[in-house]
Amino acid sequence: MPEFEAVVGLEVHLHLKTKSKMFCGCDANYFGDPPNTHTCPVCLGLPGVLPSVNAQAVDFGILFGLALNCTIAPWTQFHRKSYYYPDMPKNYQISQYDLPIAEHGYLEVEGQKVRIKRVHLEEDAAKSTHPDGTAYSLIDLNRAGSPLIEMVTEPDIRTPEQARIFLAHIRSIAQTLGVSEANPEEGKMRADVNVSVRPVGGPLGTKVEIKNLNSFRSVARALEFEIKRQQELLRSGRRVEQATLGWDEAAGKTYLMRLKEGEADYRYFPDPDLPPIVIDEAWLARLRAAMPELPAQKYARYVEQGVRPYDAEILAYNASLARFFDEALASYQGNPQTIANLLNADVAGYLNERGLEVQETALTPTNLAQLAGLFERREITNRVLAQLLPEVMEGADPLRLVEERGLRSVSDEGSLRPIVERVVAANPRVVEQVRGGNLKAANALLGPIMKETRGTAKADVVKKMLGEMLGVEL
Repeated sequence: MPEFEAVVGLEVHLHLKTKSKMFCGCDANYFGDPPNTHTCPVCLGLPGVLPSVNAQAVDFGILFGLALNCTIAPWTQFHRKSYYYPDMPKNYQISQYDLPIAEHGYLEVEGQKVRIKRVHLEEDAAKSTHPDGTAYSLIDLNRAGSPLIEMVTEPDIRTPEQARIFLAHIRSIAQTLGVSEANPEEGKMRADVNVSVRPVGGPLGTKVEIKNLNSFRSVARALEFEIKRQQELLRSGRRVEQATLGWDEAAGKTYLMRLKEGEADYRYFPDPDLPPIVIDEAWLARLRAAMPELPAQKYARYVEQGVRPYDAEILAYNASLARFFDEALASYQGNPQTIANLLNADVAGYLNERGLEVQETALTPTNLAQLAGLFERREITNRVLAQLLPEVMEGADPLRLVEERGLRSVSDEGSLRPIVERVVAANPRVVEQVRGGNLKAANALLGPIMKETRGTAKADVVKKMLGEMLGVEL
């Protein structure tokens, strides 16, 4: 049987972080507001209205294209994409056709270039809701006219995991640039997947499109299922039918939405109400000068500063963590890896348990740097660090907590000896086991000592003392 490989391309929509909609002055921040409260004659598509282009959205489109190594169009324009659907009040969408704002870029993912076919600007449709058990749909027009970036890749992705990482990198770039919150859970980042399977190195197979993917995990799971389904069809001598599929997250499988379709005739033509946009070198120079350090550049800097590549990637490709890490480093004189360890392990565990982002807590970069310094200088133990972390996450000063509670590490054998002797005397059976060669049994002595010293005793000092008292090497 031939070996098969998947061929995957992505279409990604990003909701832009502008104050107003794409072609009118309506507030674009409608999330959580009552339906149909962010509308005007322009985004309702009423007769006689005149749209105007949101200048910030154009800047965001150019910035995003530059970050993806795209060629920026010196001359671009908006088109009308004509089709009827209940969530499109005008019966056409203002989008871009053959002259997108940016094209022919790439993004490196795990050492491989994923080519970017195009990046263009457009307006979003309204939102349709289909109440269970009813014969009608409801339309919320708050979203109609919201500014979007649509980005289309070439079919260069080969695995579900690569697709997931690519999307995570796109989100990080968008958040770092400040062009989008790129939050899939709020619909601010949406992805459709095109996938086919072919013999390795062979011609492209029959493509299917998967819609309704609302998380990176869903993208990966849908691809895993669909690649396996297509491989099983081909191995059994059957063929894959071109189709548009949905994804059922609960069932963990794709389902048919509609069968093969020809390319729709959207009757594109230049929007007569919107003039072309000329992007000159001065405009590009202004935006290049405003370009922040991108995640790939952060990653390289972190590694150069001594952070392990694994930790550097986690930090660099999470915009909020990267910002926090950089602010903590600004007031830290120790090894950056210590702060990276805290953020990626202790802090991450706290956040995951509560479903929070670091900016949603009272933790400050200064307090994190102080906590890391105490630990790196061995002024507090692992156990004390774990005790203090919840309070530090809630805004407490770690230096003050350590001083007020007397939690600095104790390495003075004179002060520790009475405690160690007392624990040894109270546990004759354990002592006998240790002396008999079961060195792991010494942990049963270490625990009570750490408890009595409230976790402040240095473990290596205690082990050395126990070894000397019991005549073994721990």
